[in-house]
Amino acid sequence: MKSSFNKTYAIVSYCTLIGWIIALTQVSSSSGEERKFTAFHLRQMLILMLIGAAVSILDTIFFFIPFLGIIVINILSLAIFICWLICLISAIQGEKRYIPFVGKGGENILGDMFE
Repeated sequence: MKSSFNKTYAIVSYCTLIGWIIALTQVSSSSGEERKFTAFHLRQMLILMLIGAAVSILDTIFFFIPFLGIIVINILSLAIFICWLICLISAIQGEKRYIPFVGKGGENILGDMFE
């Protein structure tokens, strides 16, 4: 079980860009396992934000395709929301859970960023 202080920063990292920045600035004050826990969730949220930016660009393209475009936009947006919810719940429970399908690959790319 992680300390509640450190869990708070992990949870805050999933609450908008401002929350992510706050958690990023506070991670430097923690150490050891607590720092690794918060850094893990910071990396997962960064991956989600980058995927969200890519989906936003795709949404702009698919917007101009009648009917099919709206369906694709809604499916992609729902997938991002579900991934965000899974990560938020894992932070609340004090667990390290990867984003489905892309979390481990993103971790490999980002390495030990924020630690």
